[in-house]
Amino acid sequence: MLYLTLRHYEYVTAVAHHGSLSAAAQAVHVSQPALSNALTKVEEHLGYPLFLRRRGAALILTPQGRSFAARAQAVLDQAAQLENAATAPPGLQRLAVGCFADLAPFLLAPALQILRLALPDVSISYRADPFDSMITALLKGDIDLAITYDLGLDAGFHRIELDRVAPHALMSPLHPLAAQSSVTLHELSLHPLVLSQEGLSIQHMLGLFKTHDLLPKVAHRASSLELLRSLAANNEGVGISYSQPPGVISYDGKPLVTIPISNPSAQEPIVLVSHIQTRLGETVNTAQTALAAQLSHQHTASQPIQS
Repeated sequence: MLYLTLRHYEYVTAVAHHGSLSAAAQAVHVSQPALSNALTKVEEHLGYPLFLRRRGAALILTPQGRSFAARAQAVLDQAAQLENAATAPPGLQRLAVGCFADLAPFLLAPALQILRLALPDVSISYRADPFDSMITALLKGDIDLAITYDLGLDAGFHRIELDRVAPHALMSPLHPLAAQSSVTLHELSLHPLVLSQEGLSIQHMLGLFKTHDLLPKVAHRASSLELLRSLAANNEGVGISYSQPPGVISYDGKPLVTIPISNPSAQEPIVLVSHIQTRLGETVNTAQTALAAQLSHQHTASQPIQS
């Protein structure tokens, strides 16, 4: 009978982190066939698959695999703490939190308030970054947790879904669609659009249209949410944004109509993210629990956020 050892847990977390057998085998200093054989035996012992294997593609964690990998990493962390008990600090007294820059104006301040109440003796720092910079910070261990959209995250990240938000169409009251209670991506594709110029945002928006075999007409790429709102209010096109700041007037004093986009596929999850390789001590676990309990589904009713 196979008994799972710390080495088996290390193999699973290595594959979850690297996404391929070859890279994981190099990281844990075993041959690729030996690693593959070990994973198969672990899955046979557990009775369920940890990874989806497709020829020529990266290994993808199954839902059970993601849960197992996170728990396996916790076991490895506890073992490391036992081995280093003589020199280990009494506990993590610092917590670094990241937030996707577009989400920060809406969620960062509430998150900091929640964390200060949940962890009064912990020094909390934060940073608001573009998506790529935030992911790099997680990988390097510069931040422990991050609040972001679930865009471009691989199997090496543990996610807790906080909310789902729908985008809105912003337009002048004179626009032909302004009287509708909702709009579809198909309807929007027939009109000039104003999108954010940020790379990840515009790729995401264009991808939404592509999934419905639609080719949008992009009239402007705005460098900020307020510029996008101003262009829309002046009838330069229909703006699309996950953000809906309070108020129905643009910066230049023009009235603005905001209409939800009804396609379910356009909804985007907001997640609390940590990297599977991060040492999840008591402080990080407490932070995750507090944020998940108090941030979940609190902001869609008031202020959706920008993609």
